[in-house]
Amino acid sequence: MGYARAHGVALRGAVGHLIDVQADVSPGMVGVTLVGRADSVLAEGRDRVRMAIINSELAWPATKRITVLLSPADLPKGGSHYDLGMALAILAACGEIEPIGLERTVFIGELALDGGLRPTSGVLPMVLAASQAGIARVVVPEPQVAEARMVPGMEILGFRSLAQVVAELRGEPIPDAPRVATGTGGSLLGWRGERRLDDMDMSDLRGMPETRYAVEVAAAGGHHLLLKGPKGCGKTSIAERIPTILPDLSREESLEVMAVQSLAGVLDVDRGLLTRPPFSAPHHDASKPGIVGGGSGRVRPGQVSLSHAGVLFLDEFPLFKSDVIECLREPLESGDITVSRGEESVTLPARGLVVLAANPCPCGNYDGTVTKDGCICRSAERQTYARKVSGPITDRIDITRTLRPMAEQNHDPWGSECSADIRARVAAARRRQHERYADFGWRLNGQASGIALRDNWRLPPSAEALIDSRIFSGALTRRGAVRVHRLAWTVADLAGVDWPGVAETETALELRAGGTLRVAAVEGRPA
Repeated sequence: MGYARAHGVALRGAVGHLIDVQADVSPGMVGVTLVGRADSVLAEGRDRVRMAIINSELAWPATKRITVLLSPADLPKGGSHYDLGMALAILAACGEIEPIGLERTVFIGELALDGGLRPTSGVLPMVLAASQAGIARVVVPEPQVAEARMVPGMEILGFRSLAQVVAELRGEPIPDAPRVATGTGGSLLGWRGERRLDDMDMSDLRGMPETRYAVEVAAAGGHHLLLKGPKGCGKTSIAERIPTILPDLSREESLEVMAVQSLAGVLDVDRGLLTRPPFSAPHHDASKPGIVGGGSGRVRPGQVSLSHAGVLFLDEFPLFKSDVIECLREPLESGDITVSRGEESVTLPARGLVVLAANPCPCGNYDGTVTKDGCICRSAERQTYARKVSGPITDRIDITRTLRPMAEQNHDPWGSECSADIRARVAAARRRQHERYADFGWRLNGQASGIALRDNWRLPPSAEALIDSRIFSGALTRRGAVRVHRLAWTVADLAGVDWPGVAETETALELRAGGTLRVAAVEGRPA
């Protein structure tokens, strides 16, 4: 009897931390003591581990005192994925397996009472954490081998049961074990949210040259967008086509998105490595945990994180609950969302392009006048409705566009431009940004720090004077000035201009305020 150690991973949001699972088996009061800030699910693992070892016909130290420490002890730990590591550490401490076989390996998996190894959520971020910690071998449940192998340079071993893992560590023949059902499958939501969008293209739209240019700027620089206008003017149609003009995900972005999906338990490994940006359009009655993350027990990502590196479309934005609207301040500003539940506080990525859509009033017909066949809303209702799309939230929105009724829109000659052509310009603009911010860790202008922009990429004095005049008149806040600075750089990147000047700054100011754009600026074409 003695001491042994295995390795596991603790997750705090999408960030993993390497954990030592230490076991000591010695004389004393019979029982199993688990220490190291374990939650209730993890504490129940003591019984799962004991029965899994016994039913796997392995030796359980029934007359000894067993102490299991999850180190570092001050880091909160939760979930059932520590079961396999605890079982192997106890078996090694009892002499059932050699402790040296547990070195430089991370063990992930939940144990059933019969010794079966069951899948658990969050395998991808756990394997990423192991890779970053310098560990190159990970043992996972067999159904999650494909998910774990998405991390390059890792040796992944998949097993169906504890007995199979022990046989591998002993160098013995691997016994047979029944397959474990994963409980995953397709859904109609996947068809609606992905296949339907695959059939869309910007060439489907006609008119709206200024709005389409604003959308192109938003996609190129990662700028949040607000679309306003009466019902039926095309807000939803143009928002749903934004993913079609976004470039493919880089490998780093793909792993980030898939890590969040793994945490949420919605990762489809059969699709392989994701290449296209995600798109999420939750209904306006969605709850706060559904949008920003949370829930009872373990914190799970919400839609704002599941749309990381993609598009989050909030249609009928004023109809969302007030607590949901207020919680969007953090991701709109920083690109992250911090969710706290009891003692647990996790930060999840949320660097998606947020697109808000709003009608001018609850009935959607108000155009500034009340006509017989127009708006039927009372004045107080319109004011309450409009108040939800003003103030701190809209100050964090980079671009505002007001769409006119479809009958009033001009069918301009550029309306048939396809998504592939626009996506090529967006990709070229993003490459310029990637090169500019290579030493700073940002990917897009919309993520750049205002201080860094001022110190390294200051606008010309004449352009800064334009921004200052808007600030002094009260039309622009200091936060808004930073966003105009970012927008000016994106306008320049799309036009292939080395440094933004007065013309690019004027365009940025109009994009920010929702004003009329000069035809010469739209889509970078000459007048």
